[in-house]
Amino acid sequence: MNIAAIIPAAGVGSRAGFAKNKILQKAGGVSVVARTVAAFAQNAGISRIVVCANEADREDIARELSGFDAAPAAGGKPITLAPGGATRTESVKNALCRLAALPCPPDYVLIHDAARPFVSQKVINECIDTVRQFGSAVCALPCTDTAVLAESGFISDTVERDKLFTLQTPQGFAFAPLYEAYGKITEHEAFTDDSGVYRKYVASPRLFMGEKANVKLTFAEDFQMETYRTGIGTDTHAFGAEKDHIVLGGVKIPSERGLIAHSDGDVLCHAVMDALLSAAGLSDIGHYFPDTDAQYKGADSLALLARVYALLQERGFSVVNVSAAISAERPKLAPFIAQMKKNIADVLHIFEHAVGISAGTNEGLGYIGRGEGITVIATALIKSV
Repeated sequence: MNIAAIIPAAGVGSRAGFAKNKILQKAGGVSVVARTVAAFAQNAGISRIVVCANEADREDIARELSGFDAAPAAGGKPITLAPGGATRTESVKNALCRLAALPCPPDYVLIHDAARPFVSQKVINECIDTVRQFGSAVCALPCTDTAVLAESGFISDTVERDKLFTLQTPQGFAFAPLYEAYGKITEHEAFTDDSGVYRKYVASPRLFMGEKANVKLTFAEDFQMETYRTGIGTDTHAFGAEKDHIVLGGVKIPSERGLIAHSDGDVLCHAVMDALLSAAGLSDIGHYFPDTDAQYKGADSLALLARVYALLQERGFSVVNVSAAISAERPKLAPFIAQMKKNIADVLHIFEHAVGISAGTNEGLGYIGRGEGITVIATALIKSV
């Protein structure tokens, strides 16, 4: 079944008070428009996506969606930009016209607000199932609060709550009748969503149950959300370097032998870096600081940790805490742990009590017990900012 998705994204979002269109703001480290489009791009029932963009935002929106350019033959979805209109209705009409001009127009179309980035696959699938069965599908939630009518700031009447619903998107319709309905709209008519157009010119739309999480981001405070992500990292270095010390957490610790490494061998920092990168969904440290690159020969791992922190900041994350367990038969580490915590906390801009470091032996077992190397396992918690 040929199903297209239309994402109106041509508003200015003036009520949010941002310098740019609100859909270009970050939500959980990802722009709102990219998160919204991703939800439909990953749904197997959607064959193509049309995003309505105004001229001022077109370049920015195209850049945000540049990661969705996989060829259809490789499983990607065609994503095109349609010109936005002065109203939502005009934007949707432009997108419908774009779809109608295709050699094979869609059978159904789902229309979803770009400012609702948390739509779930369950809701999208329910919309598809409902529109295929009834020809229309409008996402809605029953009204749970007492509803009233008011005049001049005073309650004038109450309304039966059982009959009240608040509408969300996506809203799905059979393509042909919706396209025809949009062609009948006069310049004096104004609609806040597509169900109103369908109801006036086609039939009463069918409702299906939405979700509370499927909120529309309207005001600046709506964007003040925090998402948390965890990561784990591990690293091992063998003894064997002709040095009189090892480096852990940026601290030089006297040792009979040093650790073999391309950089300074700071196995603690390396594990913490991998944990942070993992939490952010990024590649490991070997990708960013390969041991085949001469510039990292003997590199200060605390400086590399600072670069990892910068990578997280670029993607809208800050560090909440890190924790690491060091397994080493020797040397004795307890006297140096406080300084390790301070060094790592300073680089990650967190308090020292948000850095947990424990050290223990391996009770003489394995390569650690034989004093052949050191292993560190680290975890990290980061949050969107």
